Amino acid sequence: MKKTIITVVGNDKVGIIAKVCTYLADNQINILDISQTIVQGYFNMMMITDASASSKDMGQVSRELDQLGEEIGVVIRCQHEDIFNMMHRI
Repeated sequence: MKKTIITVVGNDKVGIIAKVCTYLADNQINILDISQTIVQGYFNMMMITDASASSKDMGQVSRELDQLGEEIGVVIRCQHEDIFNMMHRI
């Protein structure tokens, strides 16, 4: 399983979840867990996904999610689970 951590942050607006989830579904990336909050108008979402069925490598997925984020006005980051864990160890 190729677990990845995807974060989405920005001003809240209609359609953020729909557009990100549509991209993931179109690329055979399964959402294993998802958390989303809105605090004083700021949208924050974190997903754990499985990209093992996707034909795209994580570099390409990350670039395309970055571009999607620019189009919808949010910042989307995609990291392999191991990198995320190493960066967030206490």
